[in-house]
Amino acid sequence: MGAGIGAGRERAGRRCEAGPGLGGPGAPMSAEWLRWVRRGGPGERPGGSQEPGPRSPPAAPCYRRPKFLRGGGGGEESPRGRRAVRGTGPERPLPWGSGYAEVINAEKSEFNEDQATCCQISIRRRELGLKEDKEWLILCSTQFLTGYYWALFDGHGGPSAAVIASNYLHYCIKQKLEEVAGAITEARPPMHMSGRCVCDSDPQFVEEKHIRVEDMVVGALENAFQECDEVIGQEMEATGQTGGCTALAALYLQGKLYVANAGDSRAIVVLKDTIVPMSCEFTPETERQRLQHLAFLFPKLLDREFTRFEFPRRLKGDDVGQKVLYRDYFMEGWGYKLVEKADLKYPLVHGHGKQARLLGTLAVSRGLGDHQLKVIDTNIEVKPFLSCIPKVNIFDFALHDIKENDVLIMATDGLWDILCNKEVAHMARSFLAENRTDPHRFSELAKCLVRRARGKKMGHQWMLDDGREASYDDISVFVIPLHNRDEDC
Repeated sequence: MGAGIGAGRERAGRRCEAGPGLGGPGAPMSAEWLRWVRRGGPGERPGGSQEPGPRSPPAAPCYRRPKFLRGGGGGEESPRGRRAVRGTGPERPLPWGSGYAEVINAEKSEFNEDQATCCQISIRRRELGLKEDKEWLILCSTQFLTGYYWALFDGHGGPSAAVIASNYLHYCIKQKLEEVAGAITEARPPMHMSGRCVCDSDPQFVEEKHIRVEDMVVGALENAFQECDEVIGQEMEATGQTGGCTALAALYLQGKLYVANAGDSRAIVVLKDTIVPMSCEFTPETERQRLQHLAFLFPKLLDREFTRFEFPRRLKGDDVGQKVLYRDYFMEGWGYKLVEKADLKYPLVHGHGKQARLLGTLAVSRGLGDHQLKVIDTNIEVKPFLSCIPKVNIFDFALHDIKENDVLIMATDGLWDILCNKEVAHMARSFLAENRTDPHRFSELAKCLVRRARGKKMGHQWMLDDGREASYDDISVFVIPLHNRDEDC
């Protein structure tokens, strides 16, 4: 919820126990169903049955907590003011024995707008032109690649986009990986999916471009985020919902860990002697040049209400005719500009740190959803400036000597606003070293991290032990052990 969306944008989904689909409890969730949703009309449902008649108006996405928390003993609901930490318990183990914990915000919104998903993904190896014997494929496990998936979604403007993303992104990823499964099982991806060489030098062209198997997985993740964003846009419009979310996803496949980030959540690998950052935050400040360049290419997007130039502060009438510090899209450094009356407009990117805003509205520059979002009291759409495409970083297990206490830590910005990478890594190393024999130590570490950032309630405030203000945001944390990972099938 740390995206800092403008006033009047809070709209919560209805509270209920949702099934896997968006059209109500139990709705199918497969690649075929996803394509049906995107077409917006009747089509073949999974299993071959036809959907009778026109598509009925879909129900709004149901608000719920992650499936692996529901009914578990890892923490119970409590009076809102207490902000009880909820986490996974031994009765519902997560992949690789991962730990998860969360806490709701300090009454900033009605719901916890974070969402989380983790699961195993089976990727079918397909050969083009051959009919598939589905029964044979089910029996023959070697026809599948196995991946493992964890994801966090930080909603803003309501929980709906995060709920949809948590339901659908892994299906989009599975679908996109299956489309390139033939390429990711080869030593080097072929020019043509079929393996056919139209030109004798096709393999040479692929080699010259340095196209590797990892590049195909990265491309599949990027395409999956794009697909999921389109689904969210269609579903939000159809159900009259608003809002968006950031997305941080980790995929383990073929000995490599792929971390895809669109937003301001963060992931780090904590090794015995070092910290490996696996993501970077996308905010109006970090993506200033991309945003300014877009405004330069398409000035109508600003509707004469904003200026693309960045200034150290908001300009005033007395600045007109003076030379002041400024930056444009092509500048890493600063220069001086003669101020004109047009420069007094509100800047495209304004503010510093957590107060920086895009079009005075959003604190993130990448994410999913927000298709209906407009700058308050204007017709200016924010979506053209938002990118749903993640930056993907790769961690190759073969290049590291993984130790027993090495972990991947993923968390929404509610944690990172309070704790830096070094503080989180120190807590992880100390806690895991002191609790070697505890089979649930990764879950307990996740809870410890959440409690540390949440702080303690003192009067009407939440405070850290050192007297600093604690996090008032939703906080969600995965702790994923890397040592005893399950290998691919």
